[in-house]
Amino acid sequence: MTSLTLNRPGARHQDGEGSVQVKLDARFDTGHAKIFAVYGKGGIGKSTTSSNLSAAFSKIGKRVLQIGCDPKHDSTFTLTKRLMPTVIDVLESVEFHSEELRTEDFVFQGYNGVMCVEAGGPPAGTGCGGYVVGQTVKLLKEHRLLEDTDVVIFDVLGDVVCGGFASPLQHAERGLIVTANDFDSIFAMNRIMAAIRAKSQNYAVRLGGVIANRSKATDEIDRYCNATGMRRIAHFPDLDVIRRSRLKKSTIFEMDASPELAAVQEEYLRLAAALWLGSDPVDAIPMKDREIFDFLGFD
Repeated sequence: MTSLTLNRPGARHQDGEGSVQVKLDARFDTGHAKIFAVYGKGGIGKSTTSSNLSAAFSKIGKRVLQIGCDPKHDSTFTLTKRLMPTVIDVLESVEFHSEELRTEDFVFQGYNGVMCVEAGGPPAGTGCGGYVVGQTVKLLKEHRLLEDTDVVIFDVLGDVVCGGFASPLQHAERGLIVTANDFDSIFAMNRIMAAIRAKSQNYAVRLGGVIANRSKATDEIDRYCNATGMRRIAHFPDLDVIRRSRLKKSTIFEMDASPELAAVQEEYLRLAAALWLGSDPVDAIPMKDREIFDFLGFD
């Protein structure tokens, strides 16, 4: 279950106050799985990164669950080769009596055994994305799926960091940010960092680092990291084979072998191993909007 909290003058601010926002119900813990929430500018390749990272975790022997948190429900199609029914779809089919659902109604096995769930969402302009995520986690817990999982990856809609779509941060151990080496992507990353820091005041989530994606160079990303204390943890260049993997509805581990593809596969495997072993959280301080506007780019 979730609850809505509102700002009360003179009261100590808890998570969710100041806006209509979903607050985590402490009764539904997520077991011992390592949980990552992936954010970034819209269209930057979060789903591609999340799915390939899920595949990489499975390649190193981990039991993986990927949860797509976007009403488009297209996070996991390279793993499953199709668009799956969403949690909201199947709950609606039983008039929201979750006890009538079976695991196979909303969890689908993808490439190399990765378990895939699409949370879905309410129609545009209605409802709350955080409620959908909360109901999804509750359902997974009720079916004891999180107890049989080593790694959970939340792939979250765009760079939205409102109360609803920030709710995966309530469950995650680390927030990961996908960015390209350009102004708009780094500007969005800066705001996401602020959201993760805000959530860390009330939850265990901490910044895990930035993944450079679709970028030949990383000079602007690295300059920003040096200025704020952020840490780059992986780099995936803008290769046509990655674009073609999406068109083929496949992970990069299913594509025809080539030297450039092998390098990308190795980078994903290295990243998965590093995230599994764990590292100190990143204590980065985001810039103010005007400050980063002046910092980025050239005169």
